[in-house]
Amino acid sequence: MESFTRRLDFTLPPGKSAFLWGARKTGKSTWLHGRFPQSVYYDFLKTDVMLELTRHPSGLREQLLARDLSTLESPIILDEVQKVPQILDEVQWLIETQKLNFILCGSSARKLKRGQANLLGGRAWRFEMHPLVSAEIPHFNLLQALNRGLLPAHYADDHHRRSLRAYVQDYLKEEVLAEGLTRNIAAFSRFFDAVGYSHGELINYSSIARDAGVDAKTVKEYYQILVDTLLGTFVEPFKRRQSRQVISATPKFYLFDVGVAGILTRRQIPEARGEQFGRAFEHFIHMELHAHRSYSELEYPIHFWRTKSGLEVDFVLGDGEVAVEIKGGAGRVAGKELRGIAAFAEEFEPRHALVVCTEKEERVVGKLRIVPWKTFLQRLWAGEYLG
Repeated sequence: MESFTRRLDFTLPPGKSAFLWGARKTGKSTWLHGRFPQSVYYDFLKTDVMLELTRHPSGLREQLLARDLSTLESPIILDEVQKVPQILDEVQWLIETQKLNFILCGSSARKLKRGQANLLGGRAWRFEMHPLVSAEIPHFNLLQALNRGLLPAHYADDHHRRSLRAYVQDYLKEEVLAEGLTRNIAAFSRFFDAVGYSHGELINYSSIARDAGVDAKTVKEYYQILVDTLLGTFVEPFKRRQSRQVISATPKFYLFDVGVAGILTRRQIPEARGEQFGRAFEHFIHMELHAHRSYSELEYPIHFWRTKSGLEVDFVLGDGEVAVEIKGGAGRVAGKELRGIAAFAEEFEPRHALVVCTEKEERVVGKLRIVPWKTFLQRLWAGEYLG
């Protein structure tokens, strides 16, 4: 398997603990083992470990106090910590009285929050690990990324479709039920399938409710489950001014991985052209932006802009400093394809108005810069657009 150097900067000062969140198979455990090889490690995916400390949370304190202090100089790692929420009271006591450092790793904070678990009251920083990004992959292959997705094991897997199907069926559906996040797994499964087809578009709660056989309120709750389990994110409309009758109430939703979206829609992309390529290409760019704002610690908002007359810009970053329109067509971008971002540039005057596409050469059209996708990503990760 290829080796990936992750962009996550995880430098903890002395005495500081941290939460590390991320969807399953984003590579958290592998990265932690490599980054902190000397750490004491508790893996709550192991049933015996999980059951022992669920029954007796004080066992963590007793075991750690019995250790030689030299073995506790590296952070103590608790993996899949959401499975044993009561352990966090013990963690707080050990942080405050024994000055121990912890890394609390998990794929969902929802169960902790809903169970009113102790989230350490600011004693732990928050980090997130995303699927792979282009800057982490040697010899990055766009079609491979769009078809396989960017979870490390899937991107490097020649049998990725079987792996993706198993991931969706065994984790994204069954584990949601196992975590007690919803009682109606059949309805949630229908909802999840419907999300794949409406992915990246304005959310129509009523339509998805009909497909899933539940009411719109339940659909909204299901979307929140996906957000809380780090399986997707809302993109809200940009609202600085409303002079063009901007559609401002309805968000879009993007799943966390382009491969997961592809397996839900049975999508295969043989070449860099066509509607399916365009949808996947836009999703991929969103993934890069979402990871960049996290890893760069800039945490800039990502919005979209759309008017009632149909003018649209795919992504508006920050307070309108950067506008990004994604074009996945194989030909030259021109004419009516530029109307939306040209209108945005005229009205809001962003520092950068960018059309990211598959063209080979960069060019300027009025206030717009047409940028090959590789160039755009190199500059994004170099901090040239937002930094």
